[in-house]
Amino acid sequence: MFTKRKLIRKYIRFYGWVQAVGFRYRAMQAAEHYGATGWVRNEYDDSVSMEIQGTEKQIDDVIAAIERGTYIRIERMEVKELSVDPEERGFRVSYH
Repeated sequence: MFTKRKLIRKYIRFYGWVQAVGFRYRAMQAAEHYGATGWVRNEYDDSVSMEIQGTEKQIDDVIAAIERGTYIRIERMEVKELSVDPEERGFRVSYH
């Protein structure tokens, strides 16, 4: 019997070699591939912020795909749980 998968939303701040290495493009490709929604953007302190929504597995798969990216090295992540956005569709690169 089919059960609905629980959606969650997380704010994640990535630190390490995460800018000028294709991080945002890779994040967008991975999110689209795994069916997650949200956004990603560079921050002024050389970190990258992301809000991502999907199942726990979708989010984990997106992060694993990003980590496999050439030149990307995530040294640390700060994660916060957020409320789900039921209206969100798609994943985008955001700019300040």
